[in-house]
Amino acid sequence: MASTSGAGKTDAERPVGCVHGSRCRGAVATPIDLRSLLVLPLAVALALLPSACKAPQSEASANGSQPATAPSLQVGRSAASEAATPLVLTTFTVLADMAREVAGPHLRVASITRLGAEIHGYQVTPGDIERGQGASLILDNGLGLERWARRFNANLPGVPRVTLSAGIEPLPITADSGRGKPNPHAWMSPANALIYVENIRAAMTALMPQRAPQFAANARNYSNRIRALDLELRQAISAIPPERRLLVSCEGAFSYLASDYGLDEAYLWPVNAERQVTPQRMARLIRTVKDRAVPAIFCESTVSSEAQKQVAAESGSRFGGVFYVDSLSGPRGPAASYLDLLRHNVDTLVRGLEGQPR
Repeated sequence: MASTSGAGKTDAERPVGCVHGSRCRGAVATPIDLRSLLVLPLAVALALLPSACKAPQSEASANGSQPATAPSLQVGRSAASEAATPLVLTTFTVLADMAREVAGPHLRVASITRLGAEIHGYQVTPGDIERGQGASLILDNGLGLERWARRFNANLPGVPRVTLSAGIEPLPITADSGRGKPNPHAWMSPANALIYVENIRAAMTALMPQRAPQFAANARNYSNRIRALDLELRQAISAIPPERRLLVSCEGAFSYLASDYGLDEAYLWPVNAERQVTPQRMARLIRTVKDRAVPAIFCESTVSSEAQKQVAAESGSRFGGVFYVDSLSGPRGPAASYLDLLRHNVDTLVRGLEGQPR
């Protein structure tokens, strides 16, 4: 992205983690137009997908057991029907929610990682691999997010995998050892989410072509809801005074959202570097928050917020709350779905930067 107020400064002088771009200050991008989104072909991955037409034999039949009584038979049929429904695994809960919206009742969808898990450095378990062996399709994010996926996929050579960020133009990480590598948090942009949805639709259609009309209808309806939410978020952020449009988080996970909505960005670490928080990093962020008179700063749900709370105390700002990025909340939490996640994050941001109470 092009230079912001930090243009012309050295890296040492530039505020920590600020997104550089002429669109970063004040200006708000135009609404999403799906016609301008180009999705790269997924032909190689999709060609590997088997057609999910055959249902496995029920366990009772395979074991030669006698027919059950009527109530038990009904339960058995339900279990057999579920077992016959192909399983789609995703690498984390946000992708699982997107996939369920497209799948409807025609596919089972589950996340490999649990709610609240730190997904960058997740440790694969034998149970994960066992579950993967029963999957018909695996959906991942790509862009270097799931460092553990190589080991996981190596144990599942026969299970097709589709990367949902295919077709997205990644934004670069702008600091530290990751400089120049793609920022993996592309789903934080509603515009990119439309590409994810299209890739999910294509993958599921290849898996179960007889359900292509249903997947297409579900994807279309879900995409319309994403577009409507984009307009809602755009309007909410436009109420923030331009001089206050600095999003300060623990991780640099908001570059795509900041780019979409004309925000500057600052953070304690760029991507998955919580252990690398140093007094120097904190001092630079404190100075940035003071210089910009940022009224509230934030952290993410899957990492510790203690360092950020210290930054708030020493900068004269306040801790404005928790964002959800790598994981949904539980069903009773504020980010039970992907759309809820985006709405919660922007509402929390607007309240904080407008000086409203939490």
